[in-house]
Amino acid sequence: MMQRSSKTKYPLYVLGILILTLGISFTIQSDIGTSPFDALLVGLSINVGLTVGSWEIIIALILIGCNSLLKRQRPEVLGLLTAFITGIGIDMWLFLLHNLITPELWYSKVVCFGIGLVVIGLGTAIYLHTNFAPIPIDRLTLILQELTKTNILISRTFIYLVFLMMAIIFNGPIGIGTLLTVCLGGLILNYFMPLTNRVIDRILTHSSTVRNYDKDKNHSI
Repeated sequence: MMQRSSKTKYPLYVLGILILTLGISFTIQSDIGTSPFDALLVGLSINVGLTVGSWEIIIALILIGCNSLLKRQRPEVLGLLTAFITGIGIDMWLFLLHNLITPELWYSKVVCFGIGLVVIGLGTAIYLHTNFAPIPIDRLTLILQELTKTNILISRTFIYLVFLMMAIIFNGPIGIGTLLTVCLGGLILNYFMPLTNRVIDRILTHSSTVRNYDKDKNHSI
């Protein structure tokens, strides 16, 4: 994979997070169930206390510790930065979409959720390719993929199933959307990972060629 320069890494990182949080907001607006991870956060907030955002940070800290043990390296505290940015992005999109997207019929809710699920996969694939401060749960997905020598589909689905069981224990909001996420979330991400990698590398190759041409032109002058 081509080495990403900082000039291209950070814009791609922000773009990926914005797309990811847009997709999450679509799934929330669909009102047919959240992802297993979000369902766990809501369940903990209702039954234990604290806000959903507070539990997101707490779970992120726990996952950072687990990831550090699995990789036998220093904790990636930058993952908390992504967790904060993701929370802000979700709130922003929910504010903007609150009155624009309010599906009432069951099929419109399913369509809204389906769009969100695809957009989540696309945004996650884009920002993961920057390899900069992944959300701890996404880093865990990559670590399990590497350790088990499988693919994103298997590792992602396994994580979803674990959080689904925990969400059921804490009476989180489980619905058809939750089951769809478990069944399709990993599959969609597994589809977008190689696709976005090819597109991003093509863009970066073109940008590098243009920059080199400009430098050679200036030197000749």
